[in-house]
Amino acid sequence: MSTCEPCVGWIVPFVRAGAGAIASQARSNPYFGIDGLTLLGRGYSAAEALDAMLTPDAPEDRNQRQLVIVDAHGGEAVFTGSECRPWAGHRTGDGVVVAGNLLVGPETVDAMLRRYQELASESLAERLVAALEAGQAAGGDRRGRISAALLVAKSGAWPWIDVRVDSHPEPVTDLRRIFEEFKIAHLDVSRRDMITPPVVYPLQNTVATHGEEAAS
Repeated sequence: MSTCEPCVGWIVPFVRAGAGAIASQARSNPYFGIDGLTLLGRGYSAAEALDAMLTPDAPEDRNQRQLVIVDAHGGEAVFTGSECRPWAGHRTGDGVVVAGNLLVGPETVDAMLRRYQELASESLAERLVAALEAGQAAGGDRRGRISAALLVAKSGAWPWIDVRVDSHPEPVTDLRRIFEEFKIAHLDVSRRDMITPPVVYPLQNTVATHGEEAAS
């Protein structure tokens, strides 16, 4: 995702392995991400989770929300409130939702969905970054550009990929640069001895040992 506000990765995207992905934007509510992932983890579908969160929302807030959900089974649900600032709207595909507000026009989301679908043989992260690049080339946020973020879950309790550009004149371009560095440093199997797990596992063992001691 990318926007003309700093630090978009701080409040908009939420993902959890085995649950799904959520983006709460326009009038963002981070609890939609937190509570929504909990609901998805309990077996709610994307549509059921979206309804559960929006139904109790005050109308004056709900009409300014844009909420996107994709569950772990590829089910998708999306809501764009009637008072989201134009251009605002969304497109859906097989297991994917592209949405935006304050865009130059629908050509942005159309370009993003098209590019994502063209790269069906690529990794999810690559498809997402390429879609952002296509959306930016098609106009993007009509106010300009400042930040961008890529968040992908695969397994475990932490994101598999978490790359952010919090403030930059060309955030999507810089996101691509950092993503390429991230792949070399953390996803290249030939550099497995330099990837996080060998460091994480001893720490987990230490925490477990301390926990056992505390319980004894």
